[in-house]
Amino acid sequence: MDIYFSADWIARAILIFLATDLLIHLLADTLNLKALEQPLPDRFRDVFDPIRYAKSRQYLRTNTRFGQLTRAVDFLLLIGFWFAGGFALVDGWSRDAGWGPVPTGLVYIGMLVFIKALVDQPFSLYATFVIEERFGFNRTRLSTWINDRIKTLLLILLLGGPLMAGILLFFQYAGSAAWLWCWALITLFTLLVQFVAPTWIMPLFNRFEPLADGDLKSTILAYTRSIGFTLDDVYVMDGSRRSAKSNAFFTGFGRHRRIVLFDTLIERHSTDELLAILAHEMGHYKRHHILITIAAGILQTGVLLYLMSLVIGTPALFHAFYVSQPSIHAGLIFFSLLYTPVDLFLGLFMQAISRRHEYAADRYAATTTGKAGPMIAALKKLSADNLSNLTPHPFYVILNYSHPPMCERIRALEKIGSAT
Repeated sequence: MDIYFSADWIARAILIFLATDLLIHLLADTLNLKALEQPLPDRFRDVFDPIRYAKSRQYLRTNTRFGQLTRAVDFLLLIGFWFAGGFALVDGWSRDAGWGPVPTGLVYIGMLVFIKALVDQPFSLYATFVIEERFGFNRTRLSTWINDRIKTLLLILLLGGPLMAGILLFFQYAGSAAWLWCWALITLFTLLVQFVAPTWIMPLFNRFEPLADGDLKSTILAYTRSIGFTLDDVYVMDGSRRSAKSNAFFTGFGRHRRIVLFDTLIERHSTDELLAILAHEMGHYKRHHILITIAAGILQTGVLLYLMSLVIGTPALFHAFYVSQPSIHAGLIFFSLLYTPVDLFLGLFMQAISRRHEYAADRYAATTTGKAGPMIAALKKLSADNLSNLTPHPFYVILNYSHPPMCERIRALEKIGSAT
């Protein structure tokens, strides 16, 4: 089934979608900054003194204003590039070699990705070496920053290139079933990356060393045995190479699964607190949150591809961007802009699921370790060490937070603690 609209209608719709998305985020930012006027919550007075709390609020203000600037510049550059005929110009360049539709499409998309990367790098540099440096977080050397970009580019070429070639190939030759073939391809790719990322991809950027023998390791292994989880080792990641911030995560499947603690996390937390953090990550695994998130992402991809199949051949879509010759490669880019409101709505849904998962993982940690206190203490320390925003506006949370605000997580844990 094909859907036809005029080029002017499509152009106006995309402009409205993009502008609305920008304004919604700017509104959320404004409300979030106003919420900073609230006093320090009583629960955090043991980890935040007035100086640190003032620093955390300034950190949020600085990042918010920089984010607003970045978002506005991206919007203006996109609109300028569009109405200056940039998409048509790059399309002409990609066709000059006279290659087939798939190589031409790869060149076209590659050129747009390269242009976008050039625009983004100055902002990334400033965020890392000015903002993060000013607030004491940055530990990244310029050589590390450059190497990260080179490795990321190589991964895009080695992994993203074949994936994009397959998508272009299917949409070019598979007819009405193209979106299903692409969905199967992307699903297979997603699952494959989940398996290989812990052992092949992530070590390209960080070192992962088994946790040294000692009280912490024996406590963790005893806990994992108590919940029926077979674990060969816990890994420590050299997060301090890039940032003073702390984190932990669970990744991979089968024999490739890993529980990872940042070295900065181990430096600042007690054994009980680290066990609580690890139990939280185990909760995500035991409650199947990782599988649910992957399944939801796969479903979201299917919706995107189906909607794309309805409009990708519409001539007016290309005329709206001043491109005279329809193509699959240009259609993919243009549809991604038309898809903005759907992406926003599905993003809200995914964020809500993620926040529910965090509550459930906290509850799992508290009940399986038998106490909520260490998890509460760990969350407080993480808030202070990472200069977290303790009073986010509810609208900002709905729009941007994959985790519940710290105050709400601690309040929920306190209820669990009082009930046990």
